[in-house]
Amino acid sequence: MARDLLPGRLVVSLASLSVMATVHSLHSVDPLDADQETFESVRPGTSEVVATLPVDTAATVGAAVDRARAASTWWAALGFDGRARLLKRYKSELAGRIDELATLIHRENGKPHADAVLEITLVLDHLNWAAGHAAKVLGPKRVSTGLMAANSAATVEYQPLGVVGVIGPWNYPVFTPMGSIAYALAAGNAVVFKPSEYTPAIGAWLVDAWATSVPEARDAFVLVTGMGETGAALCRSGVDKIAFTGSAATGRRVMAACAENLVPVLMECGGKDALIVDADADLDAAADAALWCGMANGGQTCIGTERVYVAEAAYDRFLDVLVTKAKDLSPGSGQGASWGPPTMPSQVDVVRRHVEDALSEGARALVGGPESISTEGIGPIILVDVPEDSSAVREETFGPTLTVTKVRDVEEAVDLANASEYGLAGAVFTRSRRRGIELARRLRSGMTSVNSIMTFAMVPGLPFGGVGESGFGRIHGPDGLREFTRAKAVTSQRFALPIPLTSFARPENATARVAKVMGILHGRSR
Repeated sequence: MARDLLPGRLVVSLASLSVMATVHSLHSVDPLDADQETFESVRPGTSEVVATLPVDTAATVGAAVDRARAASTWWAALGFDGRARLLKRYKSELAGRIDELATLIHRENGKPHADAVLEITLVLDHLNWAAGHAAKVLGPKRVSTGLMAANSAATVEYQPLGVVGVIGPWNYPVFTPMGSIAYALAAGNAVVFKPSEYTPAIGAWLVDAWATSVPEARDAFVLVTGMGETGAALCRSGVDKIAFTGSAATGRRVMAACAENLVPVLMECGGKDALIVDADADLDAAADAALWCGMANGGQTCIGTERVYVAEAAYDRFLDVLVTKAKDLSPGSGQGASWGPPTMPSQVDVVRRHVEDALSEGARALVGGPESISTEGIGPIILVDVPEDSSAVREETFGPTLTVTKVRDVEEAVDLANASEYGLAGAVFTRSRRRGIELARRLRSGMTSVNSIMTFAMVPGLPFGGVGESGFGRIHGPDGLREFTRAKAVTSQRFALPIPLTSFARPENATARVAKVMGILHGRSR
């Protein structure tokens, strides 16, 4: 039985789960011209075509932005309560179709169905938080005026930018872009979404679910699809901000395109996250966390662990536990697989290069090795004795690999962790929670978990983002809402001052008298 998920654009057969594309309802062109260029997304590890979608040009991207621009005024005018009501309707639509979306994620992204379900459930929490907290975070607030403007009232509020362009990644094709989309919509913006060319059907599904559940606001969230040229066109299309997730190299190109029209950007550019294991840590818990954080989703996680630093006193015992657990893990597309095949085939070459470089420089593979790497799936790889200047330590690998390094103590571990150009996330394992928090604060990263991994991503009220090569700006939480607004300051005079200071009619001695008063108030240090 077939269900028309994207009317006139994308049809998904629930029996065969084959996906084909036409164009109309969610696209900026109407109808698809016979010579419209298209592209295919392919199921990871196979040659099976999941979807065929159009390549949007500068003209069709511009048309999509125009649609969103027209809708943005109406969407902003709904106010916080009106937008919250519709966002929660969208949330309910996603919640009712979790299995359907997870099945599509499994096919197009490659991750296990259960992991896809987990990704979607996180989005539901964030949608609910953004919708429910936007008014409190962004609404007008009184501000103290100080002495010089004591006759005035002052407020600050956060107004929507207009239209936000979101360029999404393929590794978490729902959770990551929705971290920008949900918060931008809640703040009163319309959104034009370009999903990764590796997961475009998932992006189309999200936009269709919006159009289905919130038809009156369908143009507040619209879709464009294509390759890098489409993303560049979105940057130059007149949007008011771009939220980008991807590599630092691509991020620089996005920033350059946006700079042409002074379009502000939010950058999330990956990481080389470290996990620190103290001598007194629960080694079983630390090893289990390192494996999950480093290898779930095939290691294709921007906040995933890639480097592990273990205090010398616990190093051998930790390795024993880690290696034993790792040997039970394996990739694949079927039931029981720990993770799926690489979503982006070229990433296989990166993983192989990093592993081979490390081994050529004296590292040892305790689990896996070059023979574990293929486009059908990359098995777990644990490397030790890896030089700190190796590409396996310095560059983002984005595969199911861990470098495990013995350190004198956690002080050395912090120094080595902070030596990276990246600074997205991290984790610390130690018996003392107080010590763990102190170490977490010293790590040069936007987010750190103590005795757990990735917990910060599960807390909607916390900001998500990094420093250095990991980018700048924040999604999630109050910071994520404000990221898609402009601060608006308003003052209103309550009564006239007896001595006007901002007037050519002010008395000659007025400023001298003010200076004397301010000197009395502020001239003494305590």
